[in-house]
Amino acid sequence: MKIGILGTGGVGQTLGSKLIELGHEVMMGSRSSNHEKAIEWVNLSGKTAYHGNFSDASAFGEILFNCTKGDASIEALGTCGNKNLYGKILIDVSNPLDFSKGMPPTLSTCNTSSIGEEIQNKFPEIKVVKSLNTMWSGLMVNPMLIGNGGHTVFLSGNDESAKEEVKKILNQFGWKDDFILDLGDISTSRGVEMYLPLWLRTWSATGSAAFNIRIVS
Repeated sequence: MKIGILGTGGVGQTLGSKLIELGHEVMMGSRSSNHEKAIEWVNLSGKTAYHGNFSDASAFGEILFNCTKGDASIEALGTCGNKNLYGKILIDVSNPLDFSKGMPPTLSTCNTSSIGEEIQNKFPEIKVVKSLNTMWSGLMVNPMLIGNGGHTVFLSGNDESAKEEVKKILNQFGWKDDFILDLGDISTSRGVEMYLPLWLRTWSATGSAAFNIRIVS
């Protein structure tokens, strides 16, 4: 499968590298077609890795990952072109973190909306599925790093068939069906985005990002 990654940071690079390892072709997109980080990642990743701008990556991908900063996601997607986004699944791993006043960050969007919802509302031609934003990128692509994989990843989205396709990718990453929790429509992404302040404080208190939560009942 051809997959487009929007964003050149650590999350995008981790996801892109794992997807290539799994046999997919991946194009990493950024604001410019010659972004230094994207070029370096391609050089390290082999023949099925490509780079371009956001429009190039969204045109290339059958499925897209939004790995841009939450407060820049709408602007980034706006440069992709509607024809390149139309009908595609967008896995949104972004978070609305505002670092303008330093650490710890605040949330730029919360309570009455979320980045996931704002993307879906602004770009109704996309099938937005919020997932993987509640953990360190290393766990996103390898849940077996802790607890024998027995911890929870969430899904939020309006399109049931899109969520089923995202589940398949999560399965490829190593997520077991029993630990993939569908929260419901895209409005439920408010909760997983508002979890980030707790995640950040847990990271600070433990000194490690290799942790996650598990829903038990």
